[in-house]
Amino acid sequence: MHQLNTFARISLSHSPTPLEKLPRLSAYLGVNIWVKRDDCTGLAGGGNKTRKLEFLMADAKQKGADTVVTVGGLQSNHARQTAAAAAKLELACELVLEDVKGVPQRDYYHNGNILLNQLCGAKIHRVAVQQSSEHVLAQVKADLISQGKIPYFIPLGGSNALGSLGYVNCVNEILSQSNAMNISFDQILLATGSAGTQAGILAGLIAQQQDIPVLGICVSRSGLAQQTLVEDLLKQTLTLMDIDDSHSVGKVKANGEYYGEGYGISTDKMVQALRLVAQLEGLFLDPVYTGKAMAGLIDLCQQGVIKLEQNILFVHTGGSQGLFAYSEVF
Repeated sequence: MHQLNTFARISLSHSPTPLEKLPRLSAYLGVNIWVKRDDCTGLAGGGNKTRKLEFLMADAKQKGADTVVTVGGLQSNHARQTAAAAAKLELACELVLEDVKGVPQRDYYHNGNILLNQLCGAKIHRVAVQQSSEHVLAQVKADLISQGKIPYFIPLGGSNALGSLGYVNCVNEILSQSNAMNISFDQILLATGSAGTQAGILAGLIAQQQDIPVLGICVSRSGLAQQTLVEDLLKQTLTLMDIDDSHSVGKVKANGEYYGEGYGISTDKMVQALRLVAQLEGLFLDPVYTGKAMAGLIDLCQQGVIKLEQNILFVHTGGSQGLFAYSEVF
């Protein structure tokens, strides 16, 4: 098995991030809810992508890149953190950002993450709903190469095997913190989209021979489609770490009941969950990822699927900067 320190990594995050109990939410639900505060990773307001970028940016630097290029939705948290990491490391940054159908209109196109990307000096290429992001991306790369630049492409969400190592590392933090606090978790729950965070957590648990179930609450597709996506990436991550990928069998669980009409489109349960956590704990979730994941967690507790007195770890993957783009929803 490859140790994590055999992979190039640039430190970008405030880590370890806190692991905290949410006492009022726990009392409300009758379940012990803990939160891994990866909204506190620090880079440009924090979020889960910072951990992935530590490995991806190191790879970009090793390969002599002078420009990073990535893709995402118009309010992508990954794009914000990539723009900030590029600024910090003296790289140019080009963002190919897709418009999203069914989102609020008032602030979506100029506030939230869009504003922060611009502050970091990133160049934004907007992709209209009817356009193909692949086509725009190919053009951006071709233009950069024709100008003599050396672009490095980071996939959607930073979610490839190399990026997923960021969450292998996070598992080491979680296990160290939970051991120090003498807590054992019955389940880890998180929002799952581009798959890298869930795949990385599962790879980290497998590497440490820990059998804590991990449930991904889908934010953009059905449970079955998400499961396939995570399984593929988990196998690639295990292979990169020199671990037999057969360890992935039966590990990936994804619930597609809470994402509503699609990625970035608000649901009533998300709004209620976000308000509840803010009013009970002073903790801000986000409208695209953690709000929907928390809506799932609350509903599964209320249905009795998650049993009373269980210890649940909720991974807060960040994104509250996106709230400013969704103000009219609240």
